[in-house]
Order: sequence, then structure tokens, then C-alpha cells
Amino acid sequence: MPGGRLTQQERRQIALGLADGLAYAEIARRLDRPTSTVTREVMRNGGPTGYRADLAHRATERRAHRRRQAAPRGAEASPQPHGRDAEAVREYEETLTTVFMASGMSKMTARVMASLYTTDSGSLTAAELVQRLQVSPATVSKAIAFLESQDLVRRERDERRRERYVVDDDVWYQAMVASARALDQVVETARQGVGILGRGTPAAARLEGAARFLDFVSESNIRAAEQAREILHTTAVPDGQPS
Repeated sequence: MPGGRLTQQERRQIALGLADGLAYAEIARRLDRPTSTVTREVMRNGGPTGYRADLAHRATERRAHRRRQAAPRGAEASPQPHGRDAEAVREYEETLTTVFMASGMSKMTARVMASLYTTDSGSLTAAELVQRLQVSPATVSKAIAFLESQDLVRRERDERRRERYVVDDDVWYQAMVASARALDQVVETARQGVGILGRGTPAAARLEGAARFLDFVSESNIRAAEQAREILHTTAVPDGQPS
């Protein structure tokens, strides 16, 4: 599998694949590249409907130039623990950010989420996020507010009484349950429409079908989340203990 940065020709192939309606995985297969590489490339350069190969290539060259200029200062400011490759970590954070964006997050919200997930402690203060992402406190606050509304982060106080934003094993469980519960209102409203529009009419049948489908999905997702949480917590093995 080839490594290194995408070439201009590869970017043109990506653009052609998008124009043909191909999935990222299929485009990646044809290029013999990881799907994450293609996904990140497209999402960073206009998305599936706005991607332009030549513009993407020039934008990438500009970003690479800026990184080279800032490399000495950045390396000193962000030492990597555990002997990690700083460039590999940076590339992975970009990939994770892109994946979060593809799930519906805004770019800044995805960057905050990726930062939290790639930090060993799983938590950062607002000041640490500001320094890490080089953005304003207001920008961080807005991103955190969205993540909290989705139950994807929680707040806690550390020993210095500083507020920290945390991701842990329960975050995805809480988020899945909250998302499933949010469907309940849609189900209830759809069923109200059945009575108003007249049971047996095409419109009412459509709403009843939607309600039944979403109700089933909601309950199935909650059961799956609860089962997964129970299994994973039960089978977790402490560090240093034999499995």
C-alpha cells in the first residue's frame, strides 16, 4: 500500500470518483489507500459536493508550508509522551477529526473531541484546549456546549478546583441512550398525527410507519447499549492482571 501524501493525480481520481457517486471506500480501494485518507482529504477540502482536485492540492501545499515554518516552536510547545512520533500523532488527530466531522460534528467541535480522545488523561481544561488548538476561549466554550448537549463530554473539578472536560468509557453509552430517547418525542408526535390526519389515509399510514420504525430502533439501540456496557464492564481486566 503506498504511503506519503496524496499526489495531484490521485486527487483528480478522487474528484472523478466523487462525480461518479462512488463511496469513499471504493475510491480508496482504487487508489490502494486507506479509506480514512480519502475521507479526510475530501472533508478538509470542501466535502463531497465541493471538492476540487487542484484547489485541494494547493491548499495542502500551503498547510504543509505553514507547518514547516512552525515546526520548531510547535515541537517545543507540545512534547510527546511515551516516545510517540509527533507527526504520526498529528496526522492521526486530523484523521479522527475528519471522522467526527463525517458523523455530523462541526470542524471545531470535532477538533475538541479528537483532542480529548488523544490525551492520555481523557480530560483537558478550557485553557489547555485554547493553547492546544490555538483558538479563542469563546470558540472552545461553544464546542463544549454542543458536546455536553449530546452527552459526549462531562465536567468535573480537579484538585486545583479547575473545571475539566472529560471523556470516558461511559460517554458513548450516555450519548447513545440520549440519542435514542430523543427519538421518543418524534415517535409520539408522529402518532399524534395519525389521529389528526385520519387513520387509514396515506399520510397517516406514512406517519404510523415512521413511528413504528423509530420506536423499534430506539428500543433496540438502548438494549444494545446497555448490553454492551454490561459486558464490557464485566470483562474488563485491570492493567497487569492476567486475562
